Amino acid sequence: MTEHVFPDDFVWGSATAAYQIEGAAREDGRGPSIWDTYSHTPGRTLNGDTGDVAADHYHRWREDLGHIADLGLDAYRFSISWPRVQPGGSGQFNRAGLDFYSRLVDGLLERGVRPVATMYHWDLPQELEDAGGWAVRDTALRFQEYAAGIVEALGDRVHTWTTFNEPWCSAYLGYASGVHAPGRTEPAAALAAVHHLNLAHGLAGRVVRELAPAAQLSVTLNLHVIRPASDSAADLDAVRRIDALANRAFLGPMLQGAYPADLLADTAAVTDWSFVREGDESTIAVPLDVLGVNYYSSTLVRAWDGLSPRSDADGHGKSAASAWVAADGVEFLPQPGPYTAMGWNIDPDAFTELLLRLHREYPGQPLMITENGAAFDDVVGPDGVIQDDRRIDYLHRHIAAVAQARAGGADVRGYFLWSLLDNFEWGYGYDRRFGIIRVDYDTQVRTWKQSAHWYRRLIATGRLG
Repeated sequence: MTEHVFPDDFVWGSATAAYQIEGAAREDGRGPSIWDTYSHTPGRTLNGDTGDVAADHYHRWREDLGHIADLGLDAYRFSISWPRVQPGGSGQFNRAGLDFYSRLVDGLLERGVRPVATMYHWDLPQELEDAGGWAVRDTALRFQEYAAGIVEALGDRVHTWTTFNEPWCSAYLGYASGVHAPGRTEPAAALAAVHHLNLAHGLAGRVVRELAPAAQLSVTLNLHVIRPASDSAADLDAVRRIDALANRAFLGPMLQGAYPADLLADTAAVTDWSFVREGDESTIAVPLDVLGVNYYSSTLVRAWDGLSPRSDADGHGKSAASAWVAADGVEFLPQPGPYTAMGWNIDPDAFTELLLRLHREYPGQPLMITENGAAFDDVVGPDGVIQDDRRIDYLHRHIAAVAQARAGGADVRGYFLWSLLDNFEWGYGYDRRFGIIRVDYDTQVRTWKQSAHWYRRLIATGRLG
């Protein structure tokens, strides 16, 4: 077996998100978010689960920082709950909410852990959604003000500011397929959301540059590895069309200052993109210190013949509406196993392929793996041990894939495992467990799985055998 040795300056971390772990949904002045509304709507989440309590991190953050320190993490990626620090999404900030994150950041620094703060991980204040949400331009302007407030409050104590986590999900799953909050199924609104999320990224990034010039600036994208079912022209065009929606709709404006022409042409029957104003694309293209990459599985597509039942195995949840705007002629095919508990295929080779593509197409852009991990049906043994060998194997193979990409020239500077804790897994509620630390939701007791011990050893040695 090949041994991979990572350099001493390679960053080892883990990640969480506010709504998934914090709980305390109605405490200390926190306002409602779209995920509070969505999860409390009957039929939206598995078993009617909500994030009201989640992993109770809001009250147990000191204990969780202890686990972070014991693991030996170099960095911890968390998200700031917009409705906790600015309940209505505009106007006055909530001091209690800001103080919570200030204590968290100070606690990380005291333990020698770099704070990596994500400004937005899907919890839009409900008042802003009521006013149109990400489909309207004003939300991007409100986000700019929110960014200024949190950067001023936390200053340069935050090592890295990440503007958004997976804007693809916010736009397409939230506004096209409706399987994420706010649960809308409006294709034109989804494309408007794409742009306003991009614009908000650029506006917030420029706030960071002005108010915290010593901090690193990042954004995190869930980039898709899309493969054709055959090398036919039709199947290759299906890949191109999905790549435009999934990847280049964000990479284009963020890294090149322009939307791809084929994306605009493909979606012309849905919208004329008149919401893109002069100067927007240059605003979006704020230089990034690091591009965050989230990866879990790969995608297989082909051109649909229009006659046979259309396969929609894209891994993003079932809905009568499609997340893939103006791509009705494309079908998503099931892939060979093995699979995680999410039903996602395990394909570490695609991870290497993705990182090398980014290296090739955006040379000189540093990369950071900001999420990678797997949900499995963990079993607590009679002795209390959680022997999650499948998760360890998944992590081993995917970190090896990162090493292979680095050997191929990709400037990958770190790896954040998803997730530190079991948590509220959005529409799947508490049924799917991604954590390397188990949370007993009845008692809130934390228990290290064997994967946590494995990860601690890897961090300590930097060697993957």
